[in-house]
Amino acid sequence: MALTVQPLYVLAAGSERAREQLDVVTNNLANVNTPGFKRVLMEEFSQHIPKNRGDSYNLLIFPRFKRTDVVLEQGALRETGNPLDVALKGRGFFAVKTKAGEVFTRNGHFFVGADGTLVDANGNPVLDISDREIVLSGKSKVTITEDGVVYDGDKKVGVLKIVDFSSVKPLGNSYYAGNGQPMATDAAVLQGYLEDSNVNPVKEMVNLIEAQRRFEIYGNLIRGLDQLNLKSNEIGRV
Repeated sequence: MALTVQPLYVLAAGSERAREQLDVVTNNLANVNTPGFKRVLMEEFSQHIPKNRGDSYNLLIFPRFKRTDVVLEQGALRETGNPLDVALKGRGFFAVKTKAGEVFTRNGHFFVGADGTLVDANGNPVLDISDREIVLSGKSKVTITEDGVVYDGDKKVGVLKIVDFSSVKPLGNSYYAGNGQPMATDAAVLQGYLEDSNVNPVKEMVNLIEAQRRFEIYGNLIRGLDQLNLKSNEIGRV
């Protein structure tokens, strides 16, 4: 007699959730040294499903993730002395122009491009409040005030566009997409500083071990259930 496939389906779903969690934790650890990186937290809940209609006692647990949140808490501020390194003290994001459109980042490790444009670590232009690129001569001292005003020597060349969102979605490469309308922010811009990631490597290592064990447990249960199903079929043929 063959066993029902519902337990196998539930275990496979649980294995997939464990794999997703493993991917998230691994990505958090991979970016522990990325300036401005925000760790991702997966909230989980379990949906209880009756094995048989009308059976309210014999339940299966169907694991799901409620949502995946970007934790926006401030990372540690580290002084670098580089005048093109900037960090935000408080909530908010720098605006950057990419081929895919405007994105947002907390990684303030900026450079001067070949054409004099202020660019981020990925070579994309940093935007000012008028959505224009900021151009520097490359010959004068660059000063950036706490209000985000950029001076090339004594000349004001732009104001960094800094906006905030109630929540954001990770896009990769330290970029985020904002959810909802952008909001004003009173974050202070610190020149010569970078914000470290807010990933706690010790906690993430613990999460990684738990995710790996969970994935292995689901795999072992699936293999055991499959073997039990084969033996059940053999008994049915006798």
